[in-house]
Formats: sequence, structure tokens, C-alpha cells
Amino acid sequence: MPVEEVSWQTGGDPSGKRRSLMYRQLTETERYTLSVLKRQGCSFRCIARMLQRSPSTISREIRRNATVMQGKPRPLYVPSKAQEHANGRRRRSRQGKQHDLAVYAQVESLLAERQWSPEQITHQLRGQAGPSISHMTIYRHVRRDQRQGGGLYRHLRQGGKRRRKRTHGPEKRGKLADKPMIDSRPEAVEGRQEAGHWEGDTVMGATGERDCLLTLVERSTGLALVLKLPHRTVRAVNRAALHAIRTSKLPFATITWDNGTEFHGYRALEQAAGVRCYFAYPHHPWERGSNENFNGLLRQYFPKGKSLGRVRQADCDAVVAKLNQRPRKRYGFQTPEQRLQQYSGVLHLGL
Repeated sequence: MPVEEVSWQTGGDPSGKRRSLMYRQLTETERYTLSVLKRQGCSFRCIARMLQRSPSTISREIRRNATVMQGKPRPLYVPSKAQEHANGRRRRSRQGKQHDLAVYAQVESLLAERQWSPEQITHQLRGQAGPSISHMTIYRHVRRDQRQGGGLYRHLRQGGKRRRKRTHGPEKRGKLADKPMIDSRPEAVEGRQEAGHWEGDTVMGATGERDCLLTLVERSTGLALVLKLPHRTVRAVNRAALHAIRTSKLPFATITWDNGTEFHGYRALEQAAGVRCYFAYPHHPWERGSNENFNGLLRQYFPKGKSLGRVRQADCDAVVAKLNQRPRKRYGFQTPEQRLQQYSGVLHLGL
């Protein structure tokens, strides 16, 4: 076990009685100071007094972490080596599981059933006065499970996917003259201080199929809607978007679309729904960061290359309900539904 010291404190008691017990390990800085003082010929008690430690702590530190040097009759205290010994002892003491099996069962449940990230799980359990488990401990548990042939890692957002460098050539999609670009959006949209400003895009499935998904994400709350489209056309996009605006009872003031041609019927949507539409620039995904981030979350349930032909609107509703109830780090681990309730006080999601 690492070198530890039992430090007694009075806690402000005028009687001076020692009441509280605190364990504190030697730090790397203290080890270097100890080495310097020892070379100057200071006694253990003198070193302990200068470091405000117990003499037995100094004696035990030198005895356990001194290094035997070739040609030297006595072990030498080398602070860098002493720190290595202490670190190694600390790692070996943590080889066993740090938490009960019930804690890991709760973690695995949130990971497998709700696909929450380890960091989201950590904050959720802490907020419920549950076990204090760090997200790094959860990652280690998942990787250990993977090495043993388990499948917990598949529930992580990125799973086992490897990153690749992205390149793109010249813009090949159709162009629409005089469409309102993102520069002309009101300042209120940029500030994310009011609900009703959305970002939209389409998500494709298998190559060559017509079925796709329309995603709409509210900028200030992160709340999302996912709509199944039979084909990626202006008509399908406008029909689904208009249906969502009229039936969801959510505030819609503006929509910032991707630069795809399926959104070129925006004028008809503006007239029918009373919203203002804007467009991001080609190959500028950060201009619709909320939407792009959500599409990444959605890919955990609808991976690239997988057919969407058998996906129904009920399937989309089930997935988006999970994501709207998932805590988000950028919102202080509130869920999008909680954020919307703060903005409007009322939540309706009936599509």
C-alpha cells in the first residue's frame, strides 16, 4: 500500500483534544525536499518537523522506497525512484474492483438500455446520491469487459469505430440563387437565449435507397424531432416539417437548413408555417453544430450503411425519446426535456 500518514487535527477545539483522523500520502514535492534535507545530514525528526509530518512517516518512506545502488554499501534515497515505487504500489493496490457488483450492474444497465456515456452515468448517479464512480473507472470496466469477449463497448457512442481523415472535392449539389444564408439570421438566434430556433438536416441509410430521416434540433434546449421520409425530396421534407410544426405544439420561429437540394422548397414552407428559413454554407458543419452533434448521437441507433427501409415513425419516436431524456454535458447534465420545461413551462411531444 502507498505510504500514508495519520494526521490528527484539533478542529478548532479550544481544549486541544485530537478528534479527527485524516490520511495523507507523501507528495512528489515532499519526496524531493526529503532527499535534499537527508543529504544535508538532517535527522528524521528534523525532516519530519520541516515537512509537518510524523517521524515514523519519514522513517517508513526511506525504508520502503530507498533504492539499492550497485557498488553502494547502503540503499540510497532517490526521489524520482521513490515516486515510481509509490506509483507502482498504488496501481497494484487497485487491481481489484473498486465498487460492488451492484454498482457495476447499475452502470451496465444505463449503458446498455439507454446508451448513456460514462460521464453522463457518473453525474446521474452522483445527482441521485448514489455511488461515486468516475467515468474513467467505467471506461476501464468496459474495456476489461471487451478484452474478456463482452459487448459493452458496442453501446458506447463511437463503439469500436476508427476515425478517418475526411476530404471533399468541389460542391456537386444543386445551387439555389438568392436563398437566405446564415449571415442574415437575427442575433437572437445566435445567442441561444430563447426557444424556437431550429437546425435541420437529412440522415441517409444504405447506399442507393430512397428512405431517409429528417432531423430537427432546437438550438437553445437541444430537443430533437426525427421524422421518417419515404424519399429525399422537397415534397417529402416540406410535408414532414409542416406536420411537425403544426402537431408538436413546440415553438418554431426559424429553421437553419443544411445546403442540400431537398430544402430548396423553403419558400412554400415559410408561407404555410410562418417560419423563417436560413441556409448554412457548404462544408461548414459547425454552423449547425447542434444538429450535427445530434446526428452523431442518432447514428448509434441508425448506423451508416444500414437500411432504413423497415424503420417506422414509431421506431424514430422511441429513439428520439431516449435522446431527449439523456443528460447533456453542455447543459450541466440536464436533459433537453428539462431545458425546454425551463424555457416554456410546458412540454408537448405528440406527433
